Amino acid sequence: MAGFQDILGHELVREHLQKAIHYRRISHAYILSGEKGIGKKTIARAFAMTLFCEKGGDEPCMECHACKQLLSGNHPDVIWVTHEKPGSIGVDDIREQVNNTVGIKPYSSSWKLYIIDEAEKMTVQAQNALLKTIEEPPEYAIIMLLTTNQELFLPTILSRCIQLKLWPLQDQLVSDYLVRKFGVAEERADVYAAFSRGILGRALDIAATDAFGDMTRDILNILKEIHQMDTEQMLDTVRHLVSDYPNLEDVLDLMQLWYRDILMFKVTKDMNGLTFKSEYSAISRIGSQCSYQGLEQALEAIDRARVRILANVNKELALELMLMTMKEN
Repeated sequence: MAGFQDILGHELVREHLQKAIHYRRISHAYILSGEKGIGKKTIARAFAMTLFCEKGGDEPCMECHACKQLLSGNHPDVIWVTHEKPGSIGVDDIREQVNNTVGIKPYSSSWKLYIIDEAEKMTVQAQNALLKTIEEPPEYAIIMLLTTNQELFLPTILSRCIQLKLWPLQDQLVSDYLVRKFGVAEERADVYAAFSRGILGRALDIAATDAFGDMTRDILNILKEIHQMDTEQMLDTVRHLVSDYPNLEDVLDLMQLWYRDILMFKVTKDMNGLTFKSEYSAISRIGSQCSYQGLEQALEAIDRARVRILANVNKELALELMLMTMKEN
């Protein structure tokens, strides 16, 4: 847990919250929205640390009693709303943890902060229960909703909250951070950043294990050999992908990066723009053998496979059709 200065990117959201604290113009309700792993909880924690810090600055001091309580996760005036059912936040969760306690004044500070993570999981009844508190909050209460999809909130909730959207970071920002903070090799950091699509949490998860590196080597070997495969080998490959990779979305993302690299190199002849720089010779070779149209058809085949798999079409069939298109092109 840290302050705003330790957050990578998201300058506009950071600035908004810091100014709100600095000028004491804090809203009673915020929505922080963005993809999973983008940093919503990190920002909520930085907001809590700064708001409750006894020094009253634009960054937490990390030394006062309130900062120490927050660092150990047991500040009495910061409530992380929990839920028993993994798939939903029910009306009882909101009543018991928010509505029934919001009338009790803060124990040790001027504020009482409720943070509801995965807030898109609130049922309509839970949202309606929360709405009463958002409409008539005590002056010390702040509610922060963290969500991957604010479209699932009632219009009445949306209209009464300050909405702050977190956007993916630039690949270069993520890559530099991995190199600087964790000593990740530059080329690997570039691949992690491109694959995570600017979601820092996702890049950090990838960097923490060897699994992604193993998968990358495996998938790239398949893509480099696809043109030579006969029907039997192709069916074996399909079976291997389905049985060994429960999350086929990741496999398709990697394939997309590979064909984008080939297409980009074919257009620019610039090796520096490649995600897979160490595969330069294979990328150059395949690029010279394929037409622009063929590469675009391969990318379209990946998109079609993605749609089919999401629609619960037979996975083997979806992958087989995709690999056939890649082989032909």
